[in-house]
Amino acid sequence: MKLLDNRVAIVTGAARGIGEAIVLKLAEHGAQIAFTYVSDSSAEKAKALQQKIEAMGVKAKAFQSNAGDFASSEALVNEVVKEFGTVDICVNNAGISKDNLLLRMTPEQWDEVMNINLKSVYNMTKQVIRPMMKAKKGSIVNMSSIIGIRGNAGQSSYAASKAGIIGFTKSVAHELGSRNIRCNAIAPGFIETDMTHYLKEGEASKSFLEKIPLGRFGSAEEIANTTLFLASDMSSYITGQVISACGGLNI
Repeated sequence: MKLLDNRVAIVTGAARGIGEAIVLKLAEHGAQIAFTYVSDSSAEKAKALQQKIEAMGVKAKAFQSNAGDFASSEALVNEVVKEFGTVDICVNNAGISKDNLLLRMTPEQWDEVMNINLKSVYNMTKQVIRPMMKAKKGSIVNMSSIIGIRGNAGQSSYAASKAGIIGFTKSVAHELGSRNIRCNAIAPGFIETDMTHYLKEGEASKSFLEKIPLGRFGSAEEIANTTLFLASDMSSYITGQVISACGGLNI
Protein backbone atom coordinates (compact mmCIF):
# COMPACT_ATOMS: atom_id res chain seq x y z
CA MET A 1 0.00 0.00 0.00
CA LYS A 2 1.29 3.46 -0.91
CA LEU A 3 1.63 6.18 1.70
CA LEU A 4 -1.11 8.42 0.26
CA ASP A 5 -3.57 6.00 -1.32
CA ASN A 6 -7.06 7.54 -1.64
CA ARG A 7 -5.88 10.95 -0.40
CA VAL A 8 -6.64 14.16 -2.27
CA ALA A 9 -3.93 16.83 -2.35
CA ILE A 10 -3.93 20.45 -3.48
CA VAL A 11 -0.54 21.95 -4.32
CA THR A 12 -0.27 25.62 -5.26
CA GLY A 13 2.35 27.02 -7.61
CA ALA A 14 3.18 23.61 -9.02
CA ALA A 15 3.90 24.07 -12.72
CA ARG A 16 7.67 23.95 -12.18
CA GLY A 17 10.51 23.65 -9.70
CA ILE A 18 9.76 22.53 -6.16
CA GLY A 19 6.00 22.48 -6.77
CA GLU A 20 6.36 20.16 -9.74
CA ALA A 21 8.60 17.82 -7.75
CA ILE A 22 6.05 17.77 -4.93
CA VAL A 23 3.06 16.82 -7.08
CA LEU A 24 5.05 14.05 -8.76
CA LYS A 25 6.19 12.68 -5.39
CA LEU A 26 2.69 12.75 -3.87
CA ALA A 27 1.24 11.14 -6.99
CA GLU A 28 3.94 8.45 -6.87
CA HIS A 29 2.58 7.53 -3.45
CA GLY A 30 -1.02 7.32 -4.62
CA ALA A 31 -2.48 10.79 -3.96
CA GLN A 32 -4.99 12.30 -6.35
CA ILE A 33 -3.60 15.68 -7.34
CA ALA A 34 -5.13 19.10 -7.91
CA PHE A 35 -2.45 21.69 -8.60
CA THR A 36 -2.36 25.31 -9.63
CA TYR A 37 -0.48 27.61 -11.95
CA VAL A 38 -1.11 31.32 -12.34
CA SER A 39 0.13 32.63 -15.71
CA ASP A 40 -1.02 31.83 -19.23
CA SER A 41 2.59 31.12 -20.16
CA SER A 42 2.58 28.15 -17.76
CA ALA A 43 -0.58 26.56 -19.18
CA GLU A 44 1.17 24.24 -21.62
CA LYS A 45 3.64 23.02 -19.00
CA ALA A 46 0.82 22.50 -16.50
CA LYS A 47 -1.14 20.43 -19.01
CA ALA A 48 1.93 18.30 -19.70
CA LEU A 49 2.43 17.75 -15.97
CA GLN A 50 -1.21 16.73 -15.57
CA GLN A 51 -0.80 14.16 -18.35
CA LYS A 52 2.40 12.87 -16.76
CA ILE A 53 0.60 12.29 -13.46
CA GLU A 54 -2.37 10.64 -15.17
CA ALA A 55 0.05 8.27 -16.91
CA MET A 56 1.01 7.08 -13.40
CA GLY A 57 -2.58 5.89 -12.97
CA VAL A 58 -3.53 8.77 -10.68
CA LYS A 59 -6.32 11.30 -11.10
CA ALA A 60 -4.96 14.81 -11.63
CA LYS A 61 -6.17 18.22 -12.72
CA ALA A 62 -4.40 21.53 -13.31
CA PHE A 63 -6.23 24.72 -12.33
CA GLN A 64 -5.30 28.25 -13.33
CA SER A 65 -5.75 30.09 -10.06
CA ASN A 66 -4.12 32.94 -8.13
CA ALA A 67 -3.60 31.83 -4.53
CA GLY A 68 -2.96 35.44 -3.56
CA ASP A 69 -6.58 36.31 -4.36
CA PHE A 70 -9.19 35.25 -1.80
CA ALA A 71 -12.10 34.81 -4.21
CA SER A 72 -9.94 32.80 -6.59
CA SER A 73 -8.81 30.52 -3.76
CA GLU A 74 -12.39 30.02 -2.59
CA ALA A 75 -13.53 29.11 -6.10
CA LEU A 76 -10.57 26.74 -6.51
CA VAL A 77 -11.24 24.75 -3.34
CA ASN A 78 -14.97 24.56 -4.09
CA GLU A 79 -14.16 23.18 -7.54
CA VAL A 80 -11.66 20.67 -6.15
CA VAL A 81 -14.17 19.39 -3.58
CA LYS A 82 -16.77 19.10 -6.31
CA GLU A 83 -14.34 17.27 -8.62
CA PHE A 84 -12.46 15.10 -6.09
CA GLY A 85 -14.89 14.84 -3.17
CA THR A 86 -12.68 16.29 -0.42
CA VAL A 87 -9.26 17.73 0.45
CA ASP A 88 -6.92 15.71 2.67
CA ILE A 89 -3.64 17.53 2.03
CA CYS A 90 -2.87 21.15 1.18
CA VAL A 91 0.64 22.21 0.22
CA ASN A 92 0.95 25.99 0.13
CA ASN A 93 3.92 26.28 -2.20
CA ALA A 94 3.14 29.35 -4.33
CA GLY A 95 5.76 32.03 -3.90
CA ILE A 96 7.83 34.75 -5.54
CA SER A 97 10.75 36.99 -4.64
CA LYS A 98 11.26 40.65 -5.54
CA ASP A 99 14.70 41.20 -4.08
CA ASN A 100 15.73 44.76 -3.42
CA LEU A 101 17.38 46.79 -0.71
CA LEU A 102 14.79 48.31 1.62
CA LEU A 103 15.90 51.80 0.64
CA ARG A 104 14.89 51.10 -2.96
CA MET A 105 11.90 48.81 -2.39
CA THR A 106 8.56 50.19 -3.56
CA PRO A 107 5.28 49.64 -1.73
CA GLU A 108 4.05 47.76 -4.81
CA GLN A 109 6.97 45.33 -4.64
CA TRP A 110 6.37 44.75 -0.94
CA ASP A 111 2.63 44.16 -1.41
CA GLU A 112 3.13 41.75 -4.32
CA VAL A 113 5.46 39.54 -2.27
CA MET A 114 3.14 39.61 0.74
CA ASN A 115 0.08 38.72 -1.33
CA ILE A 116 1.64 35.79 -3.15
CA ASN A 117 3.80 34.42 -0.34
CA LEU A 118 1.84 35.10 2.85
CA LYS A 119 -1.74 36.08 2.06
CA SER A 120 -2.00 33.04 -0.22
CA VAL A 121 -1.34 30.77 2.76
CA TYR A 122 -4.20 32.42 4.67
CA ASN A 123 -6.49 32.25 1.64
CA MET A 124 -5.92 28.58 0.93
CA THR A 125 -5.80 27.39 4.53
CA LYS A 126 -9.05 29.13 5.38
CA GLN A 127 -10.76 27.31 2.52
CA VAL A 128 -9.34 23.80 2.96
CA ILE A 129 -10.01 23.54 6.69
CA ARG A 130 -13.76 23.25 6.03
CA PRO A 131 -13.59 19.89 4.21
CA MET A 132 -10.81 18.80 6.56
CA MET A 133 -12.92 19.55 9.64
CA LYS A 134 -15.80 17.65 8.10
CA ALA A 135 -13.53 14.65 7.56
CA LYS A 136 -11.91 15.14 10.99
CA LYS A 137 -8.43 14.86 9.52
CA GLY A 138 -5.98 16.70 7.31
CA SER A 139 -2.40 17.83 6.78
CA ILE A 140 -1.38 21.34 5.77
CA VAL A 141 2.21 21.91 4.67
CA ASN A 142 3.40 25.49 4.24
CA MET A 143 6.54 26.37 2.30
CA SER A 144 8.59 28.85 4.31
CA SER A 145 12.32 29.42 3.77
CA ILE A 146 15.58 29.47 5.65
CA ILE A 147 15.59 33.19 4.81
CA GLY A 148 12.47 33.53 6.97
CA ILE A 149 14.53 32.22 9.91
CA ARG A 150 17.89 33.93 9.44
CA GLY A 151 17.08 36.89 7.15
CA ASN A 152 19.21 38.14 4.28
CA ALA A 153 20.27 41.53 2.97
CA GLY A 154 18.15 42.65 0.04
CA GLN A 155 15.36 40.23 0.88
CA SER A 156 13.42 41.97 3.65
CA SER A 157 10.04 41.44 1.99
CA TYR A 158 10.75 37.80 1.19
CA ALA A 159 12.11 37.16 4.69
CA ALA A 160 9.13 38.87 6.33
CA SER A 161 6.63 36.87 4.28
CA LYS A 162 8.35 33.57 5.00
CA ALA A 163 8.74 34.37 8.71
CA GLY A 164 5.04 35.21 8.78
CA ILE A 165 4.27 31.76 7.42
CA ILE A 166 6.05 30.22 10.41
CA GLY A 167 3.97 32.18 12.93
CA PHE A 168 0.80 31.39 11.00
CA THR A 169 1.69 27.68 10.89
CA LYS A 170 2.19 27.44 14.63
CA SER A 171 -1.05 29.31 15.38
CA VAL A 172 -3.10 27.11 13.03
CA ALA A 173 -1.58 24.01 14.63
CA HIS A 174 -2.87 25.23 18.00
CA GLU A 175 -6.32 25.98 16.60
CA LEU A 176 -6.88 22.80 14.64
CA GLY A 177 -5.02 20.11 16.56
CA SER A 178 -8.19 19.08 18.40
CA ARG A 179 -9.80 18.44 14.99
CA ASN A 180 -6.98 16.08 13.98
CA ILE A 181 -5.69 18.59 11.42
CA ARG A 182 -1.94 19.05 11.42
CA CYS A 183 -0.09 22.10 10.13
CA ASN A 184 3.66 22.18 9.58
CA ALA A 185 6.18 24.21 7.59
CA ILE A 186 9.29 23.47 5.58
CA ALA A 187 12.16 25.95 5.42
CA PRO A 188 14.24 25.08 2.33
CA GLY A 189 17.75 26.42 1.98
CA PHE A 190 19.44 26.93 -1.37
CA ILE A 191 17.64 24.57 -3.74
CA GLU A 192 18.52 24.06 -7.39
CA THR A 193 15.59 25.44 -9.42
CA ASP A 194 15.01 27.87 -12.28
CA MET A 195 14.70 30.66 -9.71
CA THR A 196 18.10 30.00 -8.11
CA HIS A 197 20.30 29.04 -11.07
CA TYR A 198 22.17 32.36 -10.80
CA LEU A 199 23.44 31.39 -7.34
CA LYS A 200 25.63 28.69 -8.89
CA GLU A 201 27.56 31.07 -11.09
CA GLY A 202 31.16 32.16 -10.43
CA GLU A 203 32.31 33.40 -7.04
CA ALA A 204 28.75 33.64 -5.75
CA SER A 205 28.44 29.85 -5.86
CA LYS A 206 31.64 29.35 -3.87
CA SER A 207 30.50 31.85 -1.25
CA PHE A 208 27.14 30.13 -0.76
CA LEU A 209 28.59 26.63 -0.67
CA GLU A 210 31.11 27.60 2.01
CA LYS A 211 28.20 28.41 4.33
CA ILE A 212 26.48 25.03 3.86
CA PRO A 213 27.87 22.24 6.09
CA LEU A 214 26.81 19.56 3.60
CA GLY A 215 28.72 21.45 0.91
CA ARG A 216 26.10 21.40 -1.83
CA PHE A 217 22.80 22.85 -2.97
CA GLY A 218 19.65 20.84 -2.29
CA SER A 219 17.37 19.34 -4.91
CA ALA A 220 13.66 19.87 -5.47
CA GLU A 221 13.14 16.14 -4.89
CA GLU A 222 14.63 16.44 -1.41
CA ILE A 223 12.04 19.08 -0.55
CA ALA A 224 9.37 16.85 -2.10
CA ASN A 225 10.48 13.98 0.16
CA THR A 226 10.15 16.21 3.22
CA THR A 227 6.68 17.24 2.03
CA LEU A 228 5.68 13.59 1.60
CA PHE A 229 6.74 12.88 5.16
CA LEU A 230 4.65 15.74 6.56
CA ALA A 231 1.66 14.95 4.33
CA SER A 232 1.57 11.27 5.27
CA ASP A 233 0.79 9.38 8.46
CA MET A 234 4.53 8.94 9.03
CA SER A 235 4.34 12.33 10.74
CA SER A 236 1.01 11.71 12.50
CA TYR A 237 2.30 13.07 15.84
CA ILE A 238 3.98 16.15 14.37
CA THR A 239 2.29 19.53 14.15
CA GLY A 240 3.30 23.17 14.50
CA GLN A 241 6.87 22.40 13.50
CA VAL A 242 9.32 23.90 11.03
CA ILE A 243 11.66 21.48 9.30
CA SER A 244 14.75 23.22 7.95
CA ALA A 245 15.80 21.37 4.79
CA CYS A 246 18.91 23.46 4.23
CA GLY A 247 22.00 21.26 4.41
CA GLY A 248 22.77 22.67 7.86
CA LEU A 249 22.81 26.31 6.78
CA ASN A 250 21.01 27.45 9.95
CA ILE A 251 23.21 25.58 12.45
